Amino acid sequence: MTHSPTRLLVRVLAALPLIAVADEGMWTVDNFPGAAIRQKHGVEITPQWLEQVRLSTVRLAGCTASFVSPDGMLLTNHHCVRGCLAQLSSKDRDLLRSGFLAGSREQELRCPTQNADILMEIEDVTAKVAAATAGKDDTVAGEVRKKTLTQLEQACEQAAGQSDPRRCESVKLYQGGQYFLYKYRRFDDVRLVFAPEQDIAAFGGDPDNFQFPRWCLDMSLLRVYDGGKPVNWPHHLPIHWRGPAENEPVFVAGHPGTTERLLTVAQLDSQRAALPLELLWSSELRGRYIEFAEGGPENARIVSDRLQGLENGIKVRRVQLDALLAGPLIEQKRQLEAGLRARAGLAGPQDPWEQIARAEQVNERIRIPYGFLEGRGGFGGGYSSLYNYALTLVRGTAEKAKPNDGRLREYTDAALPLVERRLLAEVPVYPAREKIAMSLGLMRLREYLGPDDPLVVKLMRAQSPEALADSVVAGSRLGDAAYRKQLWEGGAAAVAASQDPMIRLAAAVDPDARAVRKRYEDEVESPVDAAAERIAAARFAAYGTSVYPDATFTLRINDGTVQGWLEDGRAVPPFTHLGRAYERATGAEPFKMPERWLQAKPRLDPKTPFNLSTNNDIVGGNSGSPLINARGELVGLIFDGNIHSISGTYWFDAAQNRSVAVHPAIIKTALTEVYDAGWIARELGLK
Repeated sequence: MTHSPTRLLVRVLAALPLIAVADEGMWTVDNFPGAAIRQKHGVEITPQWLEQVRLSTVRLAGCTASFVSPDGMLLTNHHCVRGCLAQLSSKDRDLLRSGFLAGSREQELRCPTQNADILMEIEDVTAKVAAATAGKDDTVAGEVRKKTLTQLEQACEQAAGQSDPRRCESVKLYQGGQYFLYKYRRFDDVRLVFAPEQDIAAFGGDPDNFQFPRWCLDMSLLRVYDGGKPVNWPHHLPIHWRGPAENEPVFVAGHPGTTERLLTVAQLDSQRAALPLELLWSSELRGRYIEFAEGGPENARIVSDRLQGLENGIKVRRVQLDALLAGPLIEQKRQLEAGLRARAGLAGPQDPWEQIARAEQVNERIRIPYGFLEGRGGFGGGYSSLYNYALTLVRGTAEKAKPNDGRLREYTDAALPLVERRLLAEVPVYPAREKIAMSLGLMRLREYLGPDDPLVVKLMRAQSPEALADSVVAGSRLGDAAYRKQLWEGGAAAVAASQDPMIRLAAAVDPDARAVRKRYEDEVESPVDAAAERIAAARFAAYGTSVYPDATFTLRINDGTVQGWLEDGRAVPPFTHLGRAYERATGAEPFKMPERWLQAKPRLDPKTPFNLSTNNDIVGGNSGSPLINARGELVGLIFDGNIHSISGTYWFDAAQNRSVAVHPAIIKTALTEVYDAGWIARELGLK
């Protein structure tokens, strides 16, 4: 679907409220508006329903899943296991292209870096954090706040004891108005059961991404193991294979990543200034990956996973920038902000909005060095596995030597198990792909910091960015998990003694990266956090908790109904069907049907529902979320939103924002009639 951001905003924003209405709202499980839901939809959501859903919903890396059998089987999206499929693939076995079906539980494949987290308990620690920071200036309060949260996490995990695999994470809600400890049961043995071919999982590819109608079998099945055996988990969602009816109330339980609906105008202005460079960098890397992929099938396989993630991110940022450039959105935000400021009566030096505006001015001045050094934009932008390993080894071994509450937050005792899991996992590293990202980063580092910048001179005095990228990638041993383990266990001394060129590069950059990070924390993060807490207090005084908190990749539940929408006066129905997928198939990617689907066509019902749309409020991180009816049955699998939903980062439009889900009927058809996965179908209750 095409859209006009300006026309859309003019129509919508006049009705944009400060408190949640319509089907807007990503509610925490302990503050779910049950009475409002009953009044709006005529259904009763009981504490027992919420408890069952909470314990059936699982947090994956960047995604959501749900238990769908008592033997630990999880349903999630295909794109949520894309990394696992890539890690398990090789030149001779491309699981992204061919898919995977375990013939039995013994054939299920362990995903090298995947964890599964289930939220078991929530503890409010707001008063403890407030007491620790009371009376301190912003910079000191920022440091104390971090130490306090680390101490609370540590005490929480120590109280659980060795026999309880609890993971405790501090969670900031309402921009610091509330702090909680979320206590998770973590499983680190997650195995692949089934994934369809990429061609049917992502049918339509990037052209169809964030669009509707859609025809994607974007689903996969995993299994959680504990002690080498499938976990026996009593909480799971039965699947209602007929799916939901149009206008039926439905609920999404998941872990939305980030929304920024409570940010100030100054913070939105700062984001608008930062997005163009992010888009430019990502688009150039995308172009380099595409050029590399044209070198042959193996090249295409090597960059496939990274390229799909890049293309998704580019589309998201482009639409976000459209929203922030549209005058009506910012003007409406100004009016809402002015109303709250007047109601709060905070002026002069105590004006938190002005404090944030001053901090954002500092943020603008350090945005380039922060992004290229601490944000790793100069070293592959997170797309170089070797540099990521090197940075983890350089920083992690240094931080581990410090007291727990004196470390960088990403290296506390609570965080280290996941750090070690990702660092030491045996996964493939592709030098050619590494050089693409590293050379781009170094070229842009020199361009944006300038050739006379001291760090640029130190790194590239005698060689070009391309030559430096070639030398550090070719000479590095960090692709060897055993060598990484040796350095990690050897500690800071072993890392300091290593002559690995990628280690030496990370070590050379780290002092400057730490320095710009410290300035950001002291001059941007700390004053913003302090000011945001005062704004949160003003908002609570005005509205209480009728305003839902921004998304923080923590468990949320949202209500909605199955419905389409009007696009430029044309009705978009909420369901698609299998027959149209065959009509759209061209035989060439991204509209290529897998061979087994072509062979199965004569025996399949073309009227089988395929995908559906609802007006639930979702963002990234909700991928893989179960769509649940009022009876607690799974009636869909969230995998995307329409193009309008991208602007949901900043606001929700009930008339246009739509989530997109896989219909259970097409999952049933796939398992029973296309892939002959009878043993899986029986576990899911199919006969």
